[in-house]
Amino acid sequence: MSNILERLKHKAKHLKAEVMALYFAYRDPRVPWYAKLLIVIVVGYALSPIDLIPDFIPVLGYLDDLVLIPLGIAMVLKMIPGPVMEEARMKESTLTTKPKNWFAAAIIIVIWTIIFGLVLLNVASWIRK
Repeated sequence: MSNILERLKHKAKHLKAEVMALYFAYRDPRVPWYAKLLIVIVVGYALSPIDLIPDFIPVLGYLDDLVLIPLGIAMVLKMIPGPVMEEARMKESTLTTKPKNWFAAAIIIVIWTIIFGLVLLNVASWIRK
C-alpha cells in the first residue's frame, strides 16, 4: 500500500512540475497561439487556489485533479515543440515557489456564484408554488 502512495506522490510531483514548465513554455514565441490558449486554461486552472469541483465533494472533488489536469497537460504537450519543452523544464527545475493564479480563482468563484444563484431562484420559485 505504501508503494502505491509513493507512486501517486511521485506522479503528483511530476504533474506539478509539468504545469510549471507549461507556465514557462507559454512565454516562448515558438509556441503556436492555439497551444498558448490551451496552456492558459490548463495552467490557470491548475494554479488556481479554488477548484471548479471542491475537493470535499466525495469522488468528484478529486476527479478534476486526477483527470482534467493530466488530460489538459497531455493535449498541450503534443502541441509544443520538443526543444521548447526541454528549456521550460530546465527553468522549472530552478523554481523555488509556485505562483498562484487569482484570475482563474475569480472566474471559478463567478461560476459557483451563478450556479448558487440559479439554484436559489429555482428553490424560491418552487416554494412559491
